[in-house]
Amino acid sequence: MDKFTLRLDNAIKAIDEADFIVIGAGAGFSAAAGLEYSGKRFDDNFQDFIEKYGVEDMYSATFYPYKTQEEKWAHWARHVYVNRYSVGKTKLYGQLLELVKDKEYFVLTTNVEHQFWINGFEDERIFATQGDYGLMQCEKTCHDKLYSNEDLVFEAIEKTEDCMIPSDLVPVCPVCGGNMEINVRKDNFFVEDEKWHEMSKNYYDFLQGIDESKNLVFLELGVGFNTPAIIRYPFEQMTYNNPNTTLIRLNRDYPQAIPENRDKTIGFDEDISEVFDYWLSRI
Repeated sequence: MDKFTLRLDNAIKAIDEADFIVIGAGAGFSAAAGLEYSGKRFDDNFQDFIEKYGVEDMYSATFYPYKTQEEKWAHWARHVYVNRYSVGKTKLYGQLLELVKDKEYFVLTTNVEHQFWINGFEDERIFATQGDYGLMQCEKTCHDKLYSNEDLVFEAIEKTEDCMIPSDLVPVCPVCGGNMEINVRKDNFFVEDEKWHEMSKNYYDFLQGIDESKNLVFLELGVGFNTPAIIRYPFEQMTYNNPNTTLIRLNRDYPQAIPENRDKTIGFDEDISEVFDYWLSRI
């Protein structure tokens, strides 16, 4: 048996025997599921923005200093449509659900494409800390209510011309009349609404309810060092502090365990889809 197969078997054994599974999903997991923000997918969907503004990938394009709200929302409508509304279910997220559906699980994710909900994970078990592409908020947080952008996005997609939407489509805050933003964490104005705080509590209640005598798995998927303090570092700390715990880390670039957790971590830098195909063949 080669070392890769041994790691695969040890990981699926830990998952099979787990009483609790905490999933931490980052951008690398969505990329592995097909939601890549660069390359052909970017070129195919944003050619007009590439030619006009010189943007190089979907992520950096969200920080481009568009001069008008008409330009900004033409871009955001396209971005949200491509990554939130046009994708549907994905194989990898569906495989993850199949892997954990009969377990006591909870999802902590920095991803904002709504894939956990789209693929059927239970709402009360998902804490999306960084927001959701399907929601808007007041740019200056004059109040903490969030608003669906679905109707706006679909109409804006139809009416975009020369990378701009009509002025009458530009959303304005219904309270202060100011500009609106997509509800993603990019500055200190990110809205944490009532639902956000409810799910934060659900997550911490789940952690507090874990019996230390039971088997616990932290399943970390595509989490690098963009925002490591949300998932990666806490998972390492909790793995170190808790007995009967295994950290399973899938990361193409950073699969390594910290020295203190070397004997409790199973790391993979192989293709995530290959790993999941093997695991699903074993259950």
